[in-house]
Amino acid sequence: MDIATLRAQHPAHWKKACAIRVLTLDAVAAANSGHSGMPMGMADVATVLFEKHLKFDPAAPNWPDRDRFILSAGHGSMLIYSLLHLTGYKQATLEELKNFRQWGARTAGHPEYGHLEGVETTTGPLGQGISNAVGFAMAEESLRARWGSKVMDHYTYVIAGDGCLMEGVSQEAIGIAGKHQLSRLIVLWDNNGITIDGKVEIADITDQKARFAASGWDVFECDGHDPIAIDAAIDMAKRSPRPAMIACKTHIALGSSAQDTSKGHGALTDKQLIADTRAVYGWDHGPFDIPADVKAAWEATGARGAAARAEWEARLASLSAAKQAEFARVFAGDAPAKLGGAIRGVKKAAVEAPKKLATRSASELVLAAVNPVMQETIGGSADLTGSNNTKTPDLGIFDPINRKGRYVFWGIREHGMAAAMNGMALHGGVRPYSGTFMCFTDYARPSMRLSALMQVPVVYVMTHDSIGLGEDGPTHQPVEHLAISRATPNTWVFRPADLVETAEAWELALSTKTTPSVMALSRQGVAAVRKTHTNQNLTAKGAYVLAEATGKRQVILIATGTEVEIALKARDMLEAEGIGTRVVSMPCMELFAAQDEAYRKKVLPAGPARIAIEAGVRMGWDRWLLGERGKEAKADFVGMSSFGASAPAERLYQEFGITAEATVAKAKALL
Repeated sequence: MDIATLRAQHPAHWKKACAIRVLTLDAVAAANSGHSGMPMGMADVATVLFEKHLKFDPAAPNWPDRDRFILSAGHGSMLIYSLLHLTGYKQATLEELKNFRQWGARTAGHPEYGHLEGVETTTGPLGQGISNAVGFAMAEESLRARWGSKVMDHYTYVIAGDGCLMEGVSQEAIGIAGKHQLSRLIVLWDNNGITIDGKVEIADITDQKARFAASGWDVFECDGHDPIAIDAAIDMAKRSPRPAMIACKTHIALGSSAQDTSKGHGALTDKQLIADTRAVYGWDHGPFDIPADVKAAWEATGARGAAARAEWEARLASLSAAKQAEFARVFAGDAPAKLGGAIRGVKKAAVEAPKKLATRSASELVLAAVNPVMQETIGGSADLTGSNNTKTPDLGIFDPINRKGRYVFWGIREHGMAAAMNGMALHGGVRPYSGTFMCFTDYARPSMRLSALMQVPVVYVMTHDSIGLGEDGPTHQPVEHLAISRATPNTWVFRPADLVETAEAWELALSTKTTPSVMALSRQGVAAVRKTHTNQNLTAKGAYVLAEATGKRQVILIATGTEVEIALKARDMLEAEGIGTRVVSMPCMELFAAQDEAYRKKVLPAGPARIAIEAGVRMGWDRWLLGERGKEAKADFVGMSSFGASAPAERLYQEFGITAEATVAKAKALL
C-alpha cells in the first residue's frame, strides 16, 4: 500500500504510525547517531500490534501475564522507545527520547534490559532477540501447565530483520521452537530486502518462508503497510497450532529519499531529507512535537490493558494463600526456604561417607536433592545428558505432550540453548540450567555474555573441564576457557573440588538474582577434600584455608577443582620434609575478590612462597600470585601453557607436569 492510499483510507492509523516515524527521525538527528530506517518501515506493523493485539499495561510494566514484545532487530531501538513513550510508560519520557544514545539516558543505542521498563531483553547482537523469545515462549508453556491458563496465558511477539535471520543462532532457535510447537510465539519479519552493505541478495538467497516452514512453523505474509492485512495476518498467526512467522513486506525508511536503499538503514540526519520526509507524511509539527489528539489516541491504546490486568489480579486472588505466596516467590526470583536444608543434607552425607567422585556426578547428586524442593528449575543438555549429568528422575521431559516436564533435550544447539535460557530467566517464574562440555562455551559465548550484561541468574553446567577428560583430545580439552569466563564481568565461575564444594556452589548459583554462574565440573573422579561438616557455606567466600601448615608457614598452594587433590598431596610431601605448607581451595575467584581486604589477607598473607595449581592457562592467576602481597620471585604456576593431547587423563597430567611432584619441585626452587 502506497503512502497516499494509506493516508486516505486509514487516516487515524497513519497519524499514530507517523508519530513513531517522526520521533525516530528527531531522536536520531538529535543524537547524530542511530538507525532510522527500520522503525520508519515497521511503524505500521508495530501500530497494529500494539493497538489490536498486544496485552500490556504501562502502569504495570512487569505484570506477569502480559504479552512479551521483543525487538530482535535492536538497532532500530527508536521503534520501541517511541512505542513506550506514546503508550504511557512512565520511564519513557519525552526527555529520554531527546537524550537518545546519550550518557545516563535510559534510551541506549540498543535496548537494554533493566534500563527502561517495557524492554524485555537486551538486543542488538542480531539473532539474540528471536532466540531469547523461544525461551520466553517455553517458560510461558511451562508455567501455563503448572499454574493453569487463568494465571498464565499470553503470547510472545518478535520483530526481527534480515540480520537476525542470517545469524546462525536463529536456525538453532527456530528449530527448537518448531520441535516444541510453541504456538504462542509469533515472529514478525521485517522483509525489506536491505542490509548495511546493500540489497540482501548480494549476500543471501535463502527462502526464509520455506526455511521456517521446514522447521515446523506456520508461515503467513502481508503487506507491512496495510493495517487491515497486518491485522488479519496476526489473527491467523494467533490461531496457529504451531509457532508462526509473518513475512511483512515493508519499505525501509518509508517516505524518505533513502527509502529502499542501504543508506536508509542507518542514521538519517540530513535536515533537508528530514524536512522533505515530514512533508511526505503531512506532518507539519516541530521536532518531538506530537499533536495532543495523536498522543491521546496512543495513550488510550496503552490504557486498554488495565482492565485485563485487573481481571487477572482477581483470578490470581482466587487462588489459595499458599499458592499466591508461591507464585509471588518464584516471580520474585527468591530461593525456596527448603533449599538451604537440602544443601546441608547433601554436605553432611558427603562428609559422613566420603568417596571418590567426578564433580559432574557430584552435581547430579546435588540436583537430585534440589530439584524436588525447587519446582521452578528447568534443566537440560545440548545432547550430552549422560555426560553432563543434568537430568534427575523427578523432572520429566518438557515436550508438546508434557508441558509440565522440566527437562529439555536441546539437541546439538549450545548457542540456541544458552539464548533460550536467557529468555526463560527474563520471563520469570522459572530457573533455567543446562549443560554442555566446557570447551563448547565457545558456542554459547555471545549468550553467556548477555546473561552477565543483563544480570540474569542462568546456570551454565560445563563439564569435562580440563585435560582430565582424556582421550577426546585437544579439540575437546578446555585450557583457556576458565580464563575467558573469568574475564567476563558479573559472572561467577565455580570450579568445585568435591561434592561439598559442588553443593555450596549450587546453593549460591540458585540463590542469586543478578549473576549468571558457570559450573566447571570434571569428568574424572577426585577424592573428597572436605572432611568435616559445617553449615557455613565456605565457597561463598570464594577461597578459604583447607589445610594449614603444621610448622612455620613457608609455602601456600592455591588450587581449584580436581587440582585441590594434587595440592593436598604436595602438602603432605612438603610437610614430610619440614616445609610448612598451607593449602587454599579457591572455588570462585570472583567471590574471593569481593571479600574485604582483611579476609583476603588472612587467606593469602605476605611472606610464604605461592604456587597456583590448575589444569588451565595461567591468565588470571597473577592477581593472586603476584598481587595481594605476593612477589614474582616467590611465585609460580603449575598448569597448562599449550593445548592438550589425546591420551588417558593420568598420562596427560604426568606429561604436562600437573602433579604433586612437580609442585614440590617448584616450591623448593622458590625457597
